[in-house]
Amino acid sequence: MEKLLNDLKKSSKYLQKIGQKNRVNLILEISNQIKKNIKNIIEANLIDLQNAKSLSQAMQNRLKFDENTINLLCKSLEDIANLKEVIGVISDGWEAKSGIKIQKISIPIGNICAIYESRPNVTAEVAALCIKSANGCVLKGGKEARNTNLAIMQSINQAYETLNLPKSVLFLDIDRSEVEKLIKMDEYLDLIVPRGGENLVKFVSQNATVPVLKHDKGVCHIYVDKSADLSKAINICVNAKCSRPSACNAAETVLIHQSIANEFLPLLKAGLNKFDVEIFGCQKVANILPCTLANEASWDREYLDFKLNLKIVENLEEAMEHINLHSSGHSEAIISEDYSSCEQFLSLVDSACVYANASTRFSDGGEFGFGAEVGISTNKLHARGPVGLKELTTYKYIIRGNGEIR
Repeated sequence: MEKLLNDLKKSSKYLQKIGQKNRVNLILEISNQIKKNIKNIIEANLIDLQNAKSLSQAMQNRLKFDENTINLLCKSLEDIANLKEVIGVISDGWEAKSGIKIQKISIPIGNICAIYESRPNVTAEVAALCIKSANGCVLKGGKEARNTNLAIMQSINQAYETLNLPKSVLFLDIDRSEVEKLIKMDEYLDLIVPRGGENLVKFVSQNATVPVLKHDKGVCHIYVDKSADLSKAINICVNAKCSRPSACNAAETVLIHQSIANEFLPLLKAGLNKFDVEIFGCQKVANILPCTLANEASWDREYLDFKLNLKIVENLEEAMEHINLHSSGHSEAIISEDYSSCEQFLSLVDSACVYANASTRFSDGGEFGFGAEVGISTNKLHARGPVGLKELTTYKYIIRGNGEIR
């Protein structure tokens, strides 16, 4: 593994030398090779799905990789290829009092390692984002998607061979004991992005010596205010929970203002019933709807399934207090027709993505116009929310002089 990482460090430097046009062509060729190999990729995914029968239905849906999903992936890769250049961009420049001329210019971070579970599209999307931003890329996918990931990697490797370029994407088919070694290899790696279950993120964060950009769990909230348009609120809440419950941007708790609870809750339950959502409610909710009584641990749980917490709150202040106490810092939303309530919520709720009158499901690199994301960061440094191309760069200062001394 050490030799592979050392070779990658050398070859990834070549990405800057070949220039933007060649990096774009490489990403487009990866998309082309995936389309050519679509049959093999689907067959590999069927093996993974067969081996995943013990997983929840929501997690199996996350793993599924059919023709439509692959076509969407290829469109995502093409979008990434066509994004504007982020390397070599001069963001500032000035002349110091000494006469030296200083420029601040964007450069790649270096070698980026993504450790992830389930979703096979991550393999190609992270590779493309790293290629576009001239970073070396190390991929460690989960065992549940092993066959699909390896089939996608065949397409990526074929693209490099077709264009006769040194490979800057490395897929490591290793076990957990070797992962513990990997996350300590700061001589070869510059950043690790863990995205997956809470246990994975915790393990990497606690054991890595390489800097970590956490894609932490998504305990996302929606607050339905007293002035909310109830029809709009129902559509948003049902979408945020049910359109893809296994996604980290799915809502896990809905908070309801006490003055609308008696009217709103039966309407919401009717919408959730279409998806057989299991409801965990506070005592006040249980007085209105049949549900499982929530306990204190419920408010911190990422279900990733057709399960949802409901809680009645006294006002906006109590809703924000609950969110700031229990949120993982991912995505939160307010549904309200009151402008000042929306602005207060947007200003004071401390999460990476904060919405007014829209579903939390929009927290996604593709939806934000980034093509895709390496992860959705719940850190505050150096990036928050969907991590796209710009967040995969750092900068250096270039100084030009004419004999100046100090």
